[in-house]
Amino acid sequence: MITDNNQNNQLPNELTSIFKELKVLKHLKKAGITKNFGFSCGYLFKLIFCLIFQNKNWFRLLESKKSTNFPAKDAVYRFLNQPTFAWRKFLLLFSSYTVGKVTKLTNHKRPKVLILDDSSYERNRSKSVELLARCFDHASQKMRFYKGFRMLTLGWSDGATFMPVDFSLLSSTKSQINGISSKIDKRSSGYQRRVEALQTAPEQIPNMIKRAMDAGIDASYVLMDSWFTYQPLIKAIKEHGLDVIGMVKNLKQRYLVDGERVSLDQLYRLAKPTTGKQGILRSIFTTQANGVRVKIVFVRNRNKKSDWLAILSTDLTLSDQEIIRIYGMRWDIEVFFKTTKSLLKLQKEFQSRSYDSLISHTTIVFARYIVLSWQNRCSTDQRTLGGIFYELCDEISDLDWAVALHQLIELIEDTLKKSNKNIQKLIKCQLQQWVAGLPNYIKAYLPISVCES
Repeated sequence: MITDNNQNNQLPNELTSIFKELKVLKHLKKAGITKNFGFSCGYLFKLIFCLIFQNKNWFRLLESKKSTNFPAKDAVYRFLNQPTFAWRKFLLLFSSYTVGKVTKLTNHKRPKVLILDDSSYERNRSKSVELLARCFDHASQKMRFYKGFRMLTLGWSDGATFMPVDFSLLSSTKSQINGISSKIDKRSSGYQRRVEALQTAPEQIPNMIKRAMDAGIDASYVLMDSWFTYQPLIKAIKEHGLDVIGMVKNLKQRYLVDGERVSLDQLYRLAKPTTGKQGILRSIFTTQANGVRVKIVFVRNRNKKSDWLAILSTDLTLSDQEIIRIYGMRWDIEVFFKTTKSLLKLQKEFQSRSYDSLISHTTIVFARYIVLSWQNRCSTDQRTLGGIFYELCDEISDLDWAVALHQLIELIEDTLKKSNKNIQKLIKCQLQQWVAGLPNYIKAYLPISVCES
């Protein structure tokens, strides 16, 4: 028999209220993540979601004394390995709903951006993981190869809050170690994710942006680093109605100035130097070889002062300082990668061989980050009613506790007045010792006469 009590008490009180507020379980149902019998998908989702807050992985949890309260490991792994669950749809529904709530707290004049970047998803000790590939980590200082995937991620930010919107675990057709399992139904969403894993990042990015916009996510710019800021991709993003701000490499890309095709080095020499702008060296309006008008701002390289960096913007109305400021919001996704890997146990919590399990667990980790981002926004943004409400609740509970403590001390004082002097001295001595051993924040609520005595 499966009791309902365990299923209803999986989440701490703080997370229970957030799950209801953000309608997490409703988004699961809309994405088709349901079961006809056994443990419900909502129960299994909450169980995996809370593992990180118990400081245990699934293996250690089943070895603990509480193992009788949880399902067998097969139930969880069947849930993670299900190829028919539309995890991408769930993440889009969940993130777009939360972004909509955050947008209401943000000034409409504040720029909202989509951020694109990739990060390593390492499985160096694995041999039989589906679609495992040999990848090169260009972001690492060691410039090394590793076994695993490239995690291409699309996120949303308003400069204060970051939300992951979509992702793809990219394999490789040339450096592939394992292929697609032959047991997967080609009609399932899991098979479609596998086919996408063999595509290149530029092929997937326009579709990721289109899905985000179709989900109702509000953004004006797409921020990219130099690994993605190529002219064909910039043109494809412009066709979706979004402007691009990204760093540009000095490669073979050419720009048109007075009918001549020039390189980025030549463009730097043609640009007029700016004065009185710290860190900004030059800026120039130009046209890409594919006909897209852009503005390029040259800034000083902090790591090498004799060198410069070029930042491109397709929005020609922005000032040099505004382009640099908006591009600085791209750092939010680097913080996201660091947090998910170091704190939320991405790529470490489960060691499954199925590609579906990698997708589902990564989605759950991203959902954890969305919940933490929303909770952080509510507690730091002074305009949120939720944060003020919870602070007020804490204050009321402190006041109730303080009133009860005052009444207890007054009761003891009344009792002392009715006793003889020897008993009064004994009780006062013990009361003073008890007060002396209390923390200062509790002493602050005690009556002054008792503290002084």
